[in-house]
Parts: sequence; C-alpha cells; structure tokens
Amino acid sequence: MPQALPVFDQEPSSFHGNVIPLRFSVLPRHREYLSRWLDAGSCMGICDADIALDNHAGQKDMIAHVLIWVRENADPAYMIRPKGLRWVLIDQIREHELGVYASFELALHRVRPVLPLKSIAAA
Repeated sequence: MPQALPVFDQEPSSFHGNVIPLRFSVLPRHREYLSRWLDAGSCMGICDADIALDNHAGQKDMIAHVLIWVRENADPAYMIRPKGLRWVLIDQIREHELGVYASFELALHRVRPVLPLKSIAAA
C-alpha cells in the first residue's frame, strides 16, 4: 500500500490551494490622494510624483512604488513602496529608510504634512 507524504515534505509547487500573498499596492484611491497631496504641497516645495513599476530582486510580480520630487533636487527625493502590510518611506538621495507606516497617507504626511489626517483605511 502506498504511503502518503506528510504535508511538510511536499514541494511548494505541488500545492494547488487558493492562497494569495497579502501585499499592498498603489490603488486608485492612493492615486487620488496623491494628486490632492501634490496640489496642496506645491507651495511647500513638492514638485512632482510618479507611480512606477519595479521588478525588484528578480521577482515575477511588479511592485508599484511612488517617487517624489522636491524643488531642491533634480533627482527623486523620496520613494514610498509597499512592504507586506506597511508602507516604507525612503530618502532616495541618502539611500536611507525614514520609517515604516501603516498607511500610504501617513507616509506622505511624513514627507510634507500638507493635508489634515482624518480617519484613514489601512490599505
């Protein structure tokens, strides 16, 4: 009689479940908030922002991140990217992580607090 292999001995590719990794991405509501934030921040030196796709470290999935330009520099000054269930704010010029935030809006608020923070959904 054949013996069944324990679950922990099987290769990951042999599983056929419907498990989807939970990871944030830039959603339409983030784009709308970013647009309002850019308008409000123009008087405080925010020049532009771009939502770009990044195939980081050879992953199959493209991860969207936001690059932010300020008037003091021609290169992007900040990057906001999803990391699991959080948003990471990176100082692009110094290549330094500034913080990890529970929401996209909080990360933008850390760059320039130009919009009032209200009750914000976590995604």
